[in-house]
Amino acid sequence: MTSTNVTGSRADEPTDDAPIEETMSPTGPVDRALLPTATGGETLAALRPMLRGHRPATAAAVGVLVAGTGVGLLTAPLLGHVVDLVVERRGTDALIVPMILLVTVAVVRGAATAVGSALVARLGETVLAALRERFVERALGLPLERVEEAGSGDLVSRVTDDVTMIAKSVRQALPEFSRSAVTIVLTLVGLAVLDWRFLLAALWAVPVQVAAVRWYLRRAAPVYAEHRVATGALQHQLLDSIGGVRTVRAFRLNGHHLDLVERRSRSALDLALRGIHVVTGFFSRLNLAEFIGLTSVLVTGFVLVDNGSVSIGTATAAALYFHSLFNPVNAALFLLDDVQSAGASLARLVGVSDLAVAPEPDGRAVPVDGSVKVSSLDHAYVPGHPVLREVDLEVGGGERVALVGSSGAGKTTLAKLIAGVHRPARGSITLGGADTGELGPAGVRRAVTLISQEVHVFAGPLAEDLRLARPDAGEEELRAALDTVGALEWAEALPDGLDTVVGEGGHRLTATQAQHLALARLVLADPPVAILDEATADAGSAGARVLETAASKALEGRTGLLVAHRLPQAATADRIVVLDRGRVVETGAHEELVAAGGHYAALWAAWSDSRPGKAAPVEGDEA
Repeated sequence: MTSTNVTGSRADEPTDDAPIEETMSPTGPVDRALLPTATGGETLAALRPMLRGHRPATAAAVGVLVAGTGVGLLTAPLLGHVVDLVVERRGTDALIVPMILLVTVAVVRGAATAVGSALVARLGETVLAALRERFVERALGLPLERVEEAGSGDLVSRVTDDVTMIAKSVRQALPEFSRSAVTIVLTLVGLAVLDWRFLLAALWAVPVQVAAVRWYLRRAAPVYAEHRVATGALQHQLLDSIGGVRTVRAFRLNGHHLDLVERRSRSALDLALRGIHVVTGFFSRLNLAEFIGLTSVLVTGFVLVDNGSVSIGTATAAALYFHSLFNPVNAALFLLDDVQSAGASLARLVGVSDLAVAPEPDGRAVPVDGSVKVSSLDHAYVPGHPVLREVDLEVGGGERVALVGSSGAGKTTLAKLIAGVHRPARGSITLGGADTGELGPAGVRRAVTLISQEVHVFAGPLAEDLRLARPDAGEEELRAALDTVGALEWAEALPDGLDTVVGEGGHRLTATQAQHLALARLVLADPPVAILDEATADAGSAGARVLETAASKALEGRTGLLVAHRLPQAATADRIVVLDRGRVVETGAHEELVAAGGHYAALWAAWSDSRPGKAAPVEGDEA
């Protein structure tokens, strides 16, 4: 990743500074450069080395399935033998042995099928786990700029919907398909053993089945691939619309966003209906193949029995063999539906897992003064719609600077550029006198920590959540970090103290506690430069005041950049930088800017007039 985010902040979420054109235009959504999808050849190439390491397990699974299916194929000839015994009027005593054998075959076949299916499923789960680990490793290594370019929904849909689809296929479709494939092959062998003419009769169904499969594959693969992309686009649009709800309301874009969600939903729905239509046509063709094949086998049996070539029992066994093919053939071909969908999902995972991630340079050490210099900085999310223009900014080591301005002024974008989340379109950024290009991503991560208002609490013990910032931190260091930001008291009051499981499925932390946790991580990481991007915005008035005190403590001894949500917080900074439409329009101390009567003075006056009631919306609060 290209930015330090030990706090778990979701730096890729939509923010006030992101221009509307980043996700839409007046005429509709802007096309995004989605993450790559692997070709069929690339997908197979990625799977081969994973399977190569499990040859014994593969051989065992196939061996058990073949043995179980082979035993099961004895059912048809045994029933045929029973028919012959009845025709010959041998009596009920002659049926005892065949019936015992039929029961034995059923038990052995059931046990072998269960064991074989379990081995196949276990093999599939093992390979899926390896693929999932590889995907997560590459996904975590992607530059945030690349993720944002594709849209967070694209990556989210791959790690949720696509993984779920593949897992479902591995647990259900793969064992069933394996059993069906083995059954089909051995049943055809059984027909040939009975009489080669029965095999020829059964093969009359094959051309229709082949034509049905070809018809299906030509139509299904593109539909499923398009549906996966459409689902990802829908998820991203939902994330944009819901995650940026305040901005949507502020600019009165509710109707436009509803229209975008409706269009994305309709596109996904239309593709789903096309898929259902394809599946329906596929099975109607398979039913025709069954009718042709069974008719051919029955006619052949009649002719062969009539001329004395085979017995009635043998003809019965042949008919039963072909009839027993209905389920495995239909299952195998039906599972092509799941295979196509899982294949499309697998290609999307492999596409990310095979991304070439350039090795990160270690980056040279950052001077301890923590100074930041921005020179002639320009940036745009969409060509032709600049967010920052000719920004120059110098922050001395240990200085605390607040960035203020109205929504869309460029505050968050500037913060992300300094943190290395984005690369500037033009201009330069130096940290401690070193250009960020020289430092490399690793060097920038060591130098800068970014905390946004969206903090993720990872599932697990609170202590382990804190150690994300410093894995080797001891118990006393964790307590000291919590105490620094005023969080030790509530942390020790948890049911199991620092060992309390928090996050999903555990103890739910409040918004204020989650942000406390992020600030404690900042203390543990101890970077020279810290950026707080409206880190107290979601805590409410009382919580915001508590967090402002905690943030002040966390910033002691380091350079601090504050994307200020509350003007009183900005007023306590050493210096205030005011942005308007992507440019720095004012800079100075609070008293100086109020006396100057410019942009900041107008914002301060608006806040002061609202003080008798609840805190009014100020600098960037869209309410």
